[in-house]
Amino acid sequence: MSREKPHYRARFRSLSDPSETYPLDEIVYSSRDGSLLEVEQDLGELAKTPAEEWRRLFRARGHSTEWPYGSGVWGKKEWVLPEIDNENIVSMYEGNTNLFWAQRYGAELGLDDLWIKQCGNSHTGSFKDLGMTVLVSMVKEMIARGRQIPAVACASTGDTSAALAAYAAAAGIPAIVFLPRGKVSVAQLIQPVANGAIVFALDTDFDGCMEIVKEVSAKDGIYLANSMNSLRIEGQKTVGIEIIEQLDWEVPDWFVIPGGNLGNVSALAKGLDLCLELGLIDRKPRIACAQAEAANPLYLSYQRGFEVFEPIAARPTLASAIQIGNPVSAEKAIDALKRYDGIVEQATEAELVAACARADRTGLFNCPHTGVALAATEKLIGRGEIGKSDRVVVISTAHGLKFVDFKVQYHQMQIEGVEAVCANPPIELPARYDAVRDQMLREIERRF
Repeated sequence: MSREKPHYRARFRSLSDPSETYPLDEIVYSSRDGSLLEVEQDLGELAKTPAEEWRRLFRARGHSTEWPYGSGVWGKKEWVLPEIDNENIVSMYEGNTNLFWAQRYGAELGLDDLWIKQCGNSHTGSFKDLGMTVLVSMVKEMIARGRQIPAVACASTGDTSAALAAYAAAAGIPAIVFLPRGKVSVAQLIQPVANGAIVFALDTDFDGCMEIVKEVSAKDGIYLANSMNSLRIEGQKTVGIEIIEQLDWEVPDWFVIPGGNLGNVSALAKGLDLCLELGLIDRKPRIACAQAEAANPLYLSYQRGFEVFEPIAARPTLASAIQIGNPVSAEKAIDALKRYDGIVEQATEAELVAACARADRTGLFNCPHTGVALAATEKLIGRGEIGKSDRVVVISTAHGLKFVDFKVQYHQMQIEGVEAVCANPPIELPARYDAVRDQMLREIERRF
């Protein structure tokens, strides 16, 4: 007797009141009491497919050319947006990024099994592509169903704006970006500009930009694309699933992830939840969230046992994308960390710079936000939280090439208050063989 084909479904559900639900094509970002929403999958239907069949399906779709399943996100469509028309999916075949075995760097830290998930090896150079493909695809679906959506907008410290602009351009949907003036790298600024977004550089920080985008969303019908929109989380949740799949469904002991607006922390846990509930894995990893000391409200809350969470005024940090003092997904992140025996660690500017430089010397090329996660990892190893034999996956959120100014300043020893121990400026010499030979031999002896 053949098995009845499941009818996969998903909807918005209030975190505070499970009976409060909305269809996914409803323009709604929070529940009636102001708490955040989440996308709820029909687990009963998903469970009709055995775990081993899900594993086989995901593996068969990976890197294929069958639209849209070659995407690391849409290869898991049934777990993300099962009812969307494939014709309305806007995808750059995001995801499926490499899991780098950081053997040499791990050995230097006294760790046998360290991996770096290179989310920056994506279309716009950051993990934000994973969430934006889902959000923009749903907007395209809503427009096809007759919804009037004049534009999609976000506040951003760089990476979100790049992802929104690229996916909206591919879909032919107007995009509006609000950036804090002078607080994003040139590489991050030029991405939405080049993709044709309407870019506003405002005299404020990210939190101020966030207030503006929420106001235009509420008053002018502009669709909100920040991570308080839980559609974003649905795409981002695939990163944990993808990592475990790359590890042949063996669960690592630790995930270490940088946190700013904190949607990525809850997204990671949400993907792991599905794997557990549907039997693809049988144990939980631990999650460590890493924050810059200059923007550390979650760390401060963790120090008090999460009894209270208070926004702060974020100070300038080289990790500009996580310079956020009032993260919209704090409640979700705290819940996720409690469920996954989580830790929150912080990194000073000197620590994040040093960790970046040390890791770069082993073949990596890290953004400063990944530097925060690496610094936190080093600290957790140093005090014995992470053991020598633990398998650790650090999630690198963006490509280092988006932050070349940060790299140049370091190697020119121009970052105030930072001792550039690994600085490696070019050696300027006359174009003579003897001069080059002598210096070359001295450098080989000195360095190796």
